[in-house]
Amino acid sequence: MKKIALFLFLAVTWMAVGTIASPALAQEIKSLRNAVPLDQEPTPPDFKKWQQDQHPLPRDFVQQPPLIPHTIEGYTIDIRQNKCLTCHSWTMYKETGATKVSLTHFRDRMGTELSDISPQRYFCVACHAPQRDAQPLVGNTFQPVRSVKGK
Repeated sequence: MKKIALFLFLAVTWMAVGTIASPALAQEIKSLRNAVPLDQEPTPPDFKKWQQDQHPLPRDFVQQPPLIPHTIEGYTIDIRQNKCLTCHSWTMYKETGATKVSLTHFRDRMGTELSDISPQRYFCVACHAPQRDAQPLVGNTFQPVRSVKGK
């Protein structure tokens, strides 16, 4: 008798949980392919659409890397490709109106001039961050150096 009661209790509990959880489970699952079926190729993003830059924020110290004045969401920067270089390389910067990569990025840590971007400088977001005109999360009293302020 106890086994039947336990079975019924578990069955009712299982149905109750299933009823509560079913709306959450019924939602469409999102994937990296979005709603494109597996037998079709998703449309790649149009990377020839260059984003308009925001007005650059001033730097706070002398050797501060410049901030990125546009969003970099969806940019691929890995060992095989660097989306930043499609606009900022020395061959494309005039066409795109972007700032060209600095000559300092063509030197290794020993100061040797290289024919391509130094591996230490290849991953742009290690030093450069997208700028945001947002309130600081934590208050601070940092003041830029006078040479940067212009006073």
